Amino acid sequence: MFGAELVIVLLAIYLGARLGGIGIGFAGGLGVLVLTLIFQIKPGAIPFDVIEIIMAVIAAIAAMQVAGGMDYLVSLAERMLRRHPKYITFLAPLVTWFMTVLAGTGHTAFSTLPVITEVAKEQGIRPSRPLSIAVVASQIAITASPISAAVVFFAGILEPLGVSYLTLLAICIPVTLLAVMLTAIVCNFLGCELKDDPVYQERLAKGEVRLRGSQVFELQPHAKRSVLLFLIGIVAVMFYATAISDTVGLIKNPVLPRNEAIVVFMLTIATLISITCKIDTGEVLNASTFKSGMSACVCVLGVAWLGDTFVKAHISDIQAVAGDLLHNYPWLLAVVLFFRRHAALLAGSHHQGVDACRAAAGRQPADGYRLVCRGLGAVRSTDLPNPAGGGRDGRHRLNPHW
Repeated sequence: MFGAELVIVLLAIYLGARLGGIGIGFAGGLGVLVLTLIFQIKPGAIPFDVIEIIMAVIAAIAAMQVAGGMDYLVSLAERMLRRHPKYITFLAPLVTWFMTVLAGTGHTAFSTLPVITEVAKEQGIRPSRPLSIAVVASQIAITASPISAAVVFFAGILEPLGVSYLTLLAICIPVTLLAVMLTAIVCNFLGCELKDDPVYQERLAKGEVRLRGSQVFELQPHAKRSVLLFLIGIVAVMFYATAISDTVGLIKNPVLPRNEAIVVFMLTIATLISITCKIDTGEVLNASTFKSGMSACVCVLGVAWLGDTFVKAHISDIQAVAGDLLHNYPWLLAVVLFFRRHAALLAGSHHQGVDACRAAAGRQPADGYRLVCRGLGAVRSTDLPNPAGGGRDGRHRLNPHW
């Protein structure tokens, strides 16, 4: 039955990839239905702790966006990129990496993609170079953000093994940043320059390529205040998480655990932004970050539930097969996670001789979904106008940026 159940999981993932967006979560629910009612597998656990953190953080970010904070951050990013346009391939991923680490979600970085495209065109740099690494940086930084659900969830797995929340951040922040910059060096040599691209030159001669120039942002009165309040919330989360950690131990037996603290702090920040910045809370529901964030919650619900249902039903067999390999070659965990992307394998990896620090380092490649063009970042970047005209996206494709 293992083979048939695996086929159902793969078909559900394929269907979700074809539907795109929130459809990935829909298809995950369909897969759970088939596995439970037809194959009589006990349903897995729904990751409500992850979902609630995503919802709270997105609520605060959406409130900041309505107050004009996102426009302010994008204006700062554009100012920096235009100040040093020749280094766009290196600065673009730094911008998106920082925005994701700051916000705990890659959705905040999407608004910078059109800016990156325009600056690259103006410098005669192939836009796919900075775009490809910028999208990757915006997502890999999730594993280094102190308020991301991924970091909080993984910290909960590693803390019983002796790796604290702060130690995890101390590993993930430099590892992700170094990986992004090394990849940017590689991306800097991808493809020819636009001046040497015959397709681009033909489009340029026909007047089909237009340069937008610097964008003027009309900042709202309380834009800076909303960003400041959000930053205060992040600092508060980090301070509280440090204070209740076993390493520091400033607060003994905390009434409010870390996960719940993140939710409480983020909702509080959203409240303060709503009051002090005088925003219409009804507009929060229409904010682009709120819509994409709630879509992400449904995707996590469906896909993670499907994966947990399948893996828990066969966890003993999976561990038995992978046990010897992981014991002898711990680095293979990173390869497995790249293709599998399931936290249950992380939770069980220490039983196979993989120490916690290696698992923390191996967590970074667990974002292989960008290889297939179904992640929101990859989809949005490929949907941007293609000034070079040299790329062609088919129905069945890997991420064309790679």
